[in-house]
Amino acid sequence: MLDILAAAGAGAAPPGWLNWLPIVGMVVIFWFLIIRPQMKRQKEHQEKVAGLKKGDQVVTQGGLVGKIAKVEDDYVHIDLAQGVRVKAVRHTIGDVIPPGGSAAND
Repeated sequence: MLDILAAAGAGAAPPGWLNWLPIVGMVVIFWFLIIRPQMKRQKEHQEKVAGLKKGDQVVTQGGLVGKIAKVEDDYVHIDLAQGVRVKAVRHTIGDVIPPGGSAAND
């Protein structure tokens, strides 16, 4: 009788840490597939915004394309056309168009 009880108790439950293994695996997958690339894109965008200078051709997140006329701490003045200047929040600049290049999908 004691042999039957001892055999039943020996293989009853897996270790407790094994229950956490799938959750830890999902966190690692989310980190490498979602969080890490997003942090990298955010860092690249902050570097672009910090490096803005007069004369850069930019695209705002609203889709406006223009040339920077003046750079302030939190704002940039953008010339959209002759005689048309807008003041935009610096962090709403979506991309800087390289010289001689064109905006995406143009």
